[in-house]
Amino acid sequence: MQLTQGIHRAANISPDKAALVSLERTVSWAEFKDRIARLAGGFRELGVAPGERIAMLAGNSDRYVEYYFATLWAGAVMVPVNTRWTTQEIAACLNDAAVVLLLVDAEHCGWADELREQCPALRQILLAAADDDHGLVSTETLIRAAAPAPDAVRHNDDLAALFYTGGTTGRAKGVMLSHANLMANSLTAMANMNISGATIHLHVSPMFHVAGGARLFSVTVAGGTHAVIPTFEPSLFLGALERFRVTLTVVVPTMLNRLVNHPGLGDYDLSCLDMLSYGASPMPEALLERAMALFPDVRFLQSYGMTELSPVATVLEPRFHVFDGPDAGFVRSAGRPVYNADIVILDVDGNSLEDGEVGEICVRGPMVMRGYWQQPELTAQTLRGGWMHTGDAGYIGERGFLFLVDRIKDMIVTGGENVYSAEVENVLYQHPAIAECAVIGIPSADWGEAVHAVVTLRPGMTVSTQDLFSHCRSRIAGYKCPKSFDVRDIDLPKSGAGKILKVELRRPFWDGESRSIN
Repeated sequence: MQLTQGIHRAANISPDKAALVSLERTVSWAEFKDRIARLAGGFRELGVAPGERIAMLAGNSDRYVEYYFATLWAGAVMVPVNTRWTTQEIAACLNDAAVVLLLVDAEHCGWADELREQCPALRQILLAAADDDHGLVSTETLIRAAAPAPDAVRHNDDLAALFYTGGTTGRAKGVMLSHANLMANSLTAMANMNISGATIHLHVSPMFHVAGGARLFSVTVAGGTHAVIPTFEPSLFLGALERFRVTLTVVVPTMLNRLVNHPGLGDYDLSCLDMLSYGASPMPEALLERAMALFPDVRFLQSYGMTELSPVATVLEPRFHVFDGPDAGFVRSAGRPVYNADIVILDVDGNSLEDGEVGEICVRGPMVMRGYWQQPELTAQTLRGGWMHTGDAGYIGERGFLFLVDRIKDMIVTGGENVYSAEVENVLYQHPAIAECAVIGIPSADWGEAVHAVVTLRPGMTVSTQDLFSHCRSRIAGYKCPKSFDVRDIDLPKSGAGKILKVELRRPFWDGESRSIN
């Protein structure tokens, strides 16, 4: 259970094969191993000791991939930093992890001086670039000057990374993931997605999230090829699929929504693409059905999990992405547990519930985090009873499929009835005018909470709130239908992982209330 082992294997058996491709360069596995060893050697020459933390504040790039593996090769711990945070949030993260070395790209190097002042443990800042600039030494200079270091061979329960999560609702939590955690996820991903040496994976999800980062490990273990683009933009993404002959990639529903609505979708040769996986937030069935029709030769696979699970707990395999036949009826589910995961549904008292009963989804297995960095009480609360308590509400249905109904904290209680926002959102997405939507609970003197929907429309479309209400009323019970609508002409706020930030949408309604919904 060693995350750098795949580099040794690939460099031995396929030294000339492409390990890493980007818009600027191609690096073979032999070259990749040498560069990783030299960058790790540079980290050690700067005084980084085994177990110390190295952070990166940057957008996706081929140098981000090198950061991942050079940090592990040096025996250090990765701390990828969310680029959407404020300087104060970033400094809080760096201080919480006691980061000693920080890598930044050109876009974020302007924060270097401020971060130096606010982070006393931070000894050095490097520029992740080809040349020195902005008064910073570049990683390329370090690679050219340093001797290759031997692999530290950290493994098993040794800490590999701190992925920070939950910063939008309070103090960010540093999720401690070990080599064994991330390797357990990699092995199940390889089995479920047929990841092999022939795989060419396009990395577009932010590498500061484990959802994007975990695929780096899976592809490396298999000796495949990493293809990297800096950001998601439909034309850039589609062009990269064609240019690099990508076989596998992962998107979130908001990305897929933009792809299926892209006017130039048919202009690209996507015959190489074998599988498109998705996750991070519920996939509207109408959007999935449309995407499957537009990509008839592509296999679809859904993953469900969270950072604390390294990150995958269940998958909905391609065979169940059908709408008729014996395997139909499961596209709304989150699939079934991966090979090394146990899943149970518990009530508030920790009792197991019967199939079909809604409760908290809890997970057990080698992918479960070691805990939260320097937060023992929160760790004990989350890992109580030997189970990882996800905070998600769901139930086990027919044939062992997990159905996710909502985040527990997103559940709306209106007039004594529970309303799960994902169900209402799925109905709204079936309306032809809706581009994006989010359903939240807002204060109500009559009902405690009222169901409220925030929507954006497709270009050129118009719709009345009465039409939207009638659309919902014909599909779900009246108490579940939104009592009010906010129709916007701007995109809904999203996190770095592409999730709609409901906390931002709720805040104007709940600020100043005696009881708030987070």
